[in-house]
Amino acid sequence: MPTGIIVAICILFIFSFGYFIFSYRRHTLGLDAPERKLDVMILDKQSNKVIGAHPGEEDEEYWIYVEPIAGGPKREFMVGIHYYHALNPGDKGTMTYRGHQFMHFALKRD
Repeated sequence: MPTGIIVAICILFIFSFGYFIFSYRRHTLGLDAPERKLDVMILDKQSNKVIGAHPGEEDEEYWIYVEPIAGGPKREFMVGIHYYHALNPGDKGTMTYRGHQFMHFALKRD
């Protein structure tokens, strides 16, 4: 087998592996992801106990479940306690997020 083909396959493999790592970090982990805004409706919210929380640490996680008003997949985001208590199911507004990280919610009043 010619060495040129082996070298080409190795270069393609290295390029593919690098692109996979870049895509995984950006889309799954949200690292270096662009900040986006989306008009959403709050579907539900939930608080979960954190097992093994040390004294002085938060003992609960707060989650909101949203659906884009224009249609699209439902998503869940972990939020702070202030957003959790301020938002209620049925609220509509513009949510800012980066990857899977919640940034801000601007409530739209009717």
